[in-house]
Amino acid sequence: MIEYYISCKNTTYQTEDVMRTENEEIRDHLKYLSLLARDYPSQAAAASEIISTQALLKLPKGTEHFMSDLHGENEAFVHILNSASGVIREKVDIVLGDSVPEQTRAGLATLIYYPNEKLPQLKERCADEEALEQWYSETLLRLIDICRLVSSKHTREHVRACLPSSCGYILDELLHAHFEDHDKDLYYGQIVGSIIENGRADKFIVRLCELIKRLAVDKLHIVGDLFDRGPRPDVILDLLMRHHDVDIQWGNHDVVWMGAAAGSPLCIMTVLKTTLAYNNLDTLEGGYGISLRDMIAFAQETYKDCTWFMPRNPDDKWYLKSSMDTLSKVHKAVAVIQFKLEGQLILAHPEYHMDDRLLLDKIDFEKGTVRIGDKEYEMLDSDFPTVDPKDPYRLTAEEEQVVERLRHAFVHCEKLQKHVRFLFAKGSMYKIFNSNLLYHGCVPMDEDGNFEQINVYGKLCSGKKLYEVLETYARKGYYSQDKEERRKGRDTLWYIWAGPKSPVFGKDKMATFERYFIADKETHKETKNAYYRLYDNEEILNKILREFGLDEHRSHIINGHVPVEIKRGETPIKCNGKLLIIDGGFSKAYQGKTGIAGYTLVANSHGMNLVEHRPFVSAEDAIRNETDMVSDNILIETAKRRILVADTDIGRELKESIGHLEKLLNAYRDGILIEKGI
Repeated sequence: MIEYYISCKNTTYQTEDVMRTENEEIRDHLKYLSLLARDYPSQAAAASEIISTQALLKLPKGTEHFMSDLHGENEAFVHILNSASGVIREKVDIVLGDSVPEQTRAGLATLIYYPNEKLPQLKERCADEEALEQWYSETLLRLIDICRLVSSKHTREHVRACLPSSCGYILDELLHAHFEDHDKDLYYGQIVGSIIENGRADKFIVRLCELIKRLAVDKLHIVGDLFDRGPRPDVILDLLMRHHDVDIQWGNHDVVWMGAAAGSPLCIMTVLKTTLAYNNLDTLEGGYGISLRDMIAFAQETYKDCTWFMPRNPDDKWYLKSSMDTLSKVHKAVAVIQFKLEGQLILAHPEYHMDDRLLLDKIDFEKGTVRIGDKEYEMLDSDFPTVDPKDPYRLTAEEEQVVERLRHAFVHCEKLQKHVRFLFAKGSMYKIFNSNLLYHGCVPMDEDGNFEQINVYGKLCSGKKLYEVLETYARKGYYSQDKEERRKGRDTLWYIWAGPKSPVFGKDKMATFERYFIADKETHKETKNAYYRLYDNEEILNKILREFGLDEHRSHIINGHVPVEIKRGETPIKCNGKLLIIDGGFSKAYQGKTGIAGYTLVANSHGMNLVEHRPFVSAEDAIRNETDMVSDNILIETAKRRILVADTDIGRELKESIGHLEKLLNAYRDGILIEKGI
């Protein structure tokens, strides 16, 4: 039985065994409060912070932007990032309204997206200096109005922190000006006029455009797969590293590059194979400065006709036949080494249950056939000069040499290492944020909806635990100083890439060998995990949410990895919005199948919208013709009341901070701590 005792200073809580006072609780946290007192050395400072933090809780929740499966499409990514999936254009339309022509609004939106590139074009439309000055004045005032709108969710202090140092004071004045105040009308008009007269209009326009984009979106979530297929994932990562607030949920194409950077020869060969398959040497050589010279020399010396390994050319680019022939030989050389290294790893890890991927030892070199299961298939290419039928998974001395040189190149590539450290710092296998569960692939399940178990170095793991254990070993693969633990981690990174029960892969196999060597497309089939057949069942989704500790009634799962085939009638929205699949085909390689160019998700204080995108032509086209990618907005959920900061994860952290500050305030008042900042 709990009894309550009230005294003049303290409230005492008494139970049978425990009797505690508020002061005793404060003393328990005295060390922490003493540290907190360094930042808030007086009652006034602590009280002031409590007041401002409590006020912050009442602001509308910031906008979150979700993107997935970028696959190196840097120009499309930049456009969507700049436009915030239509958020910027929406703000332009709100501020300018229908009274301003559509062309003018489109031009202003494009200016915000690409200020440095668009500004010269818009200036050229002005007939003379007078017209240019008029355009400068109108544009500056319009940008100020748009910036005010996007900054309305933020405190003045936050906005000030985002202002560039070179012109921060002037921008602060203009953003918080009251133009209806006629006493200051001349003052503010003089500021704008002086900006133009002193030749600073271009600089201020660019700064305002960048500020609008900065304030329009608070947080960016990347739900996996930055790498492979598209031309420049390195450009995307450079941009993300400069972003003010981003998190990443690793995709299988990210993890294999992380493994390559960690020095896994198998991951390196896998990365090279994909790069060559999509004829995408820009990433490797242009982006990371990794040379294939040794591999090229080895391949030309070893292989002859490699027709079946001709790289894809989706953009119908023109290439010299000799160059393509060389690349096809390199492609085959890399693929064969990959299959050998895969075999070695699979044989070393029987717990992976991937014996069906051991195919080099199933080749009949005399007949030119390969046995898969109980059936024998004729091979399209049976020239394997480096494969010893008696020991098919052993690398030749020449192969070992070229692999070691490439390993050295990957491990010592400064730019790649910087990007991968960023992926580890900002990334994870899954993330929970604002009651949303974010992951790239799937939660592995059997046909009955039970979470599948995997043996990870003696630990049987499933569900949430599986994600966490795999992530632990992934980090060991890159960071561990223990040689054996690091080896285990590198092996795990490869398993995450292509293992049959890997959460970010989600298929029974990766049929690379079959696609290269067997014409029968039945052998190319990769069966998706049961998750993809069960995720239309709301109870299954509820089970997943409960597994991750989320409220099934108000939470969502945001999922990437599998392109949504709109052409076949698929929908990205499952169970009335409980599951949202935001892959839709950023990669040009998928767009013929999907019929669109990807989805992005926008969550703000009013609810959630799924945005469907048109195929992106080019940044040049977007700038010149003022085109956008947004084709359709799909309303997912409208909040019953406006969502405030208090309702978010940040809000909960702020409330906790308020609690600590209140304890600090009481410690000052009760003389437990002495004020120093009086």
